[in-house]
Amino acid sequence: MRITNKMMTNNMMSNINKNKFNMTGLEQQYSTGKKIQKPSEDPIVAVRALKLRTNLSELEQYYEKNIPDAKSWLDVTESSLTTVNEILSGINTYCVQGSSDTLTAKDRSALMENLKQLKQQIYQEGNTNYAGRYVFTGFKTDSSLIFTEDTPNLTYAIKENFTGEQIQTVNKITGGYKLSDYDDAAVTFDAAPKLTETYRLQLSYDKLSTTIPSNINYSIKNSAGVAVAQPSLPITQSLSATDPAAYTPTGGQINYIYDTGELILGPAAYDMLRNGVDISTTYNKTGFSNGDLKPEHYFDCTMTDSMKPEQDPITFTKTSQKIQYEVNFNQRLSINTEGSDAFSHQIGRSIGDITDTVNEVIALEDMVTEVEDRLKDSALTDVQKARYSKMKDQLNTELVLKKDIMQKAFQNGITSSSKEQDRVNVAVADLGSRYVRLNLTEDRLSSQKVDFEELLSNNEDVDITETIIKYSAAETIYNASLSAASKIVQNTLLDFL
Repeated sequence: MRITNKMMTNNMMSNINKNKFNMTGLEQQYSTGKKIQKPSEDPIVAVRALKLRTNLSELEQYYEKNIPDAKSWLDVTESSLTTVNEILSGINTYCVQGSSDTLTAKDRSALMENLKQLKQQIYQEGNTNYAGRYVFTGFKTDSSLIFTEDTPNLTYAIKENFTGEQIQTVNKITGGYKLSDYDDAAVTFDAAPKLTETYRLQLSYDKLSTTIPSNINYSIKNSAGVAVAQPSLPITQSLSATDPAAYTPTGGQINYIYDTGELILGPAAYDMLRNGVDISTTYNKTGFSNGDLKPEHYFDCTMTDSMKPEQDPITFTKTSQKIQYEVNFNQRLSINTEGSDAFSHQIGRSIGDITDTVNEVIALEDMVTEVEDRLKDSALTDVQKARYSKMKDQLNTELVLKKDIMQKAFQNGITSSSKEQDRVNVAVADLGSRYVRLNLTEDRLSSQKVDFEELLSNNEDVDITETIIKYSAAETIYNASLSAASKIVQNTLLDFL
């Protein structure tokens, strides 16, 4: 085969170009630190890099954004619940003090004011928010747990559920007297006030509509332990707490006390409901005060707004509303605690009972003092003095009974605050377990992030030392090819003619 000069020149140029291209590639690797500059250079490295970068991006989203945000939410919630626990401890202490019978009316009044302030503070904690989102209201993060101002225009039809265990035994005074009875000749002060034991279901709200609630529906468990629906019980009458017959229903009667929010059960009605596992009724409340818990966060209810008559009623259904963050691949964690799991109406109702009984005792003590002052009037006849003395004796009898009821209200406050503390402690424990899981996930993601970064580096990054050696070898080969080329092209055909 004849080898021409042109063939030798072409081969020379091709070899020089290959060596130069190889050296340029190594120079780019050395300059950028990356194995490839475009996917076509090595599709396998490119595809693997895309997958690893996607995984690393997701890890960074979880590790640097989702988990810190979730931890902040949990921290805010835990701080609020810790404060509530401390407040409940203070309420418990005040109730213990109030159960003592050595306190004066002034002492009781001070205790009552402290309890009312602590009650307001507990519910204010329910409005804790994180980054503008309320943390105790489930999916309704733009809606506060409590009313932040007096709201007289809203009416709620509230369906509330009970169990037979929630039926309370309470004592009420019947046959009491007031100062104006002295001027009523028909009142002889012969009958002493009596302590009457009655049964009640205490609704979550007071100051309700006078409209009688719907019938009470209930179920009881049969011998197989299955809940069986029973015939509904009608509520007999709507009464004020000041009505003499309010707390003395008979037989199967059920009295609805609208101003205090109570259902008072007659003996037969109590016997039917005391074993109930699902007792429910629906009642109406119009107008809410600043600090009242919003019904939609606790009950199935329907809301109407008198200021927007054109607006259809809004129906709320109480369901579990867990806000979940994705904190790892296919792993979600609930970060919120619902208000109904941490705050209840019961502590507020118990403090309301304490306030009512304390006010009644203070008012009765004032009445006794007034009668004693009148007895000092020298202008009184013997008949008038005897009437006042008899009246004073009956008021003192009633005072003894009401003090006993007041002490029991304080004792009930001790029980309620302890139960609320248990509720909060359960919520805090649940929160703590989720926080531990979050920390474990964070630690695992930290390790995974390091592993993926190492895999990504191994896939994309060059070994600088190896690259320098290869580049030096490529440079030597290139220079050698140039040297060889210079010798090949020196002679031509003309040198032989």
